[in-house]
Amino acid sequence: MLGALMLCSKLIMEALPNIHPLGMLTMVYTLAFRKKALIPIYLYVFLNGLIAGFSVWWIPYLYIWTILWGVTMLLPRNMPNKVAAIVYPAVCALHGMLFGILYAPAEALFFGLNFEETVAWIIGGIGFDALHTVGNLAAGCFVLPLSILLRKLAARIEQG
Repeated sequence: MLGALMLCSKLIMEALPNIHPLGMLTMVYTLAFRKKALIPIYLYVFLNGLIAGFSVWWIPYLYIWTILWGVTMLLPRNMPNKVAAIVYPAVCALHGMLFGILYAPAEALFFGLNFEETVAWIIGGIGFDALHTVGNLAAGCFVLPLSILLRKLAARIEQG
């Protein structure tokens, strides 16, 4: 259900370019479930390919969300909430800002771009990355409260 939630949230937000809660949900799932968060993340990636078609655009999704998962895993688990309230949105926004750069190696590989062409491709997408950054910053503000809530809900479910 968590992977399907990711897909539905993206589909609902498609009218707004690069503005969606995927980074936020990736971080929330990672903070709540740690390694198990890879299950809904990759379920989302698979479902997205199933719905939109498995094509060249889809290949970078196999690693782009894992990078955000990995960075989130590296954050201290006992971070004070006042610090987390700043760090989580910042990490989420940074992922949005770097999305085009993270996507670029696959584009260069698949389309035979040299370094200059790859840089031009990145520069051409800066406007979309700026929107992505702003959207991720706004969504990132919900990472802390939602991760706390999801941890509490998961603990209740485990207790039966």
